[in-house]
Amino acid sequence: RFQACVYFASVFQAMSCGIHYLASVFMAVTPNFVCGLPGNVSSVLLHNSSASSIEDIWTLWTSTENYIVVQLENGEIWELDQCSRSKREVSLDLAYEYKGNKSVFPCSDGFLYDDTKWKSTVVTQWDLVCDREWLAKLIQPTFMLGVLIGAVIFGDIADRLGRQRVIWFTSAGQFVFGIAVAFTFDYYSFVIVRFLLAMVSSGYLVVAFVYVTEFVGIKARTWASMHVHAFFALGIMVVALVGFLARTWWVYQIFLSIATLPFVLCCWMLPETPFWLLSGERYEDAQKVIDTMARWNKVSTPCKVSELCSVQQDDQASGRMGDDDTSSTKKHNILDLFCNWQIARRTITVWLIWFTGSLGYYVFSLSSVSLGGNEYLNLFLIGAVELPCYIIACVAMDKLGRRNTLIPFLILSALICVLIMFIPQDFNILIILANMAGKFSIGVAFGLIYLYTAELYPTIVRSLAVGSGSMMCRVGSVVAPFCVYLRSVWIFMPLVATVYFFQLLVGIMALLSGILTIMLPETLGKPLTNTLVEATEMGRNKKSCSEKTPPAHSGAALEKIEMFGQERVSTDK
Repeated sequence: RFQACVYFASVFQAMSCGIHYLASVFMAVTPNFVCGLPGNVSSVLLHNSSASSIEDIWTLWTSTENYIVVQLENGEIWELDQCSRSKREVSLDLAYEYKGNKSVFPCSDGFLYDDTKWKSTVVTQWDLVCDREWLAKLIQPTFMLGVLIGAVIFGDIADRLGRQRVIWFTSAGQFVFGIAVAFTFDYYSFVIVRFLLAMVSSGYLVVAFVYVTEFVGIKARTWASMHVHAFFALGIMVVALVGFLARTWWVYQIFLSIATLPFVLCCWMLPETPFWLLSGERYEDAQKVIDTMARWNKVSTPCKVSELCSVQQDDQASGRMGDDDTSSTKKHNILDLFCNWQIARRTITVWLIWFTGSLGYYVFSLSSVSLGGNEYLNLFLIGAVELPCYIIACVAMDKLGRRNTLIPFLILSALICVLIMFIPQDFNILIILANMAGKFSIGVAFGLIYLYTAELYPTIVRSLAVGSGSMMCRVGSVVAPFCVYLRSVWIFMPLVATVYFFQLLVGIMALLSGILTIMLPETLGKPLTNTLVEATEMGRNKKSCSEKTPPAHSGAALEKIEMFGQERVSTDK
């Protein structure tokens, strides 16, 4: 009961991460537009169709290469393109074709936008078109850059100050910065606030994975960790729904930000994890949390930390004599992820999988709105397809193990990318189905690596390991928007770029990872480790990480805490 309440409270907020990560697909959309006019319009002409206003002509607009002929009330005739306008020197009659002289002018009177789908976006708000188009293209990459930095910063802070404080801060930060985005006054303040929003969103997601992993224990660890992604996918579906209902960008942003307000109001009640408290030798605080778990789970048998960990003062004293740099007091940093060859090889392999999985995940997600058909339905389906994929992933992970599930789904993603390249662009439904299949397969791999990383590393660097992996993952997510934007250059470019990275991953996993990934330890059904020595031994390498480990922190003892009160959780699973 206790673990279930903590779990669902924590993962509910993961929806806000999915919301903010994909919010820009509708917030920063560029509608049809042409140059503004220096006067009032009397008539409009597009090919053989005429209208009394430009608003009536947008439904006939089929290509950005078309221009609109406009006659003003003063008799002047103008040809309007997207980034320039031409004034006809001879204005005898209104005709679409004109062979006479024209004077070309810049768009000094602003732009006219098609508001039939979106009443307002950040592009129309600040005219991020033509020579300012590159600013619109930077909105998603700068957000992902904030995600990258936030993953490292908050992952490290969570290992130093605890998971609880980071969850408090990042939850409140998502709500505050999310609302603040809607009230930004110019493009640059908008990007800065969204950058801060990205940092706290990333920080929450990274720490939430570690938090629920350390609470739920072995029996429900696979299902609980993987379904954090399911709530992230629900956030993507919320984006599609709110985008359909709210067509003004700042209203859209406010509705998205208040979606998870209930968690912000109750997140202060979440406790610190016993794992982190024990790794910092805060035994009394750990005992209080365990006692609370016992009351909630109606466990009558007393559970004492001293008995579980076999704390012996004389063993601790002898283990630390002459060595002040113990695993419990040492300040750990990213270099600890390379403390010996066994851990270093593990880190390099994991980082590679993080990068490739993220690249494919966001290329499939971001490009879904430009596949044709209803863009809101496309994004909704891209989010919905993740829900069954995590169920299948959990079954495979429990039956086949982490490694044997990870490799085939990554290879399948690469094959699907190749298949999409050969589908004619007129077959929209087939492209959408293939895109969903690609998102399904990469979703399995991308979801699995979070749990696998948390299980491969010990408590003292677990948040740092997940955070650094997420940093590599965000490098892929920063590259992904540019791959999507290259559609304007070549329609197949994002798929080719994804395939190249997938082929790189598959090649390395078939050759180098034939040694590395296969040699990674299988973590299915094994207790979480607490020190780098235990993590190294799990990899069948007895070399230590140049640190002495006090006997009070054995993985077996901590596993007893991990399993404490799990009967109800396993039933719920």
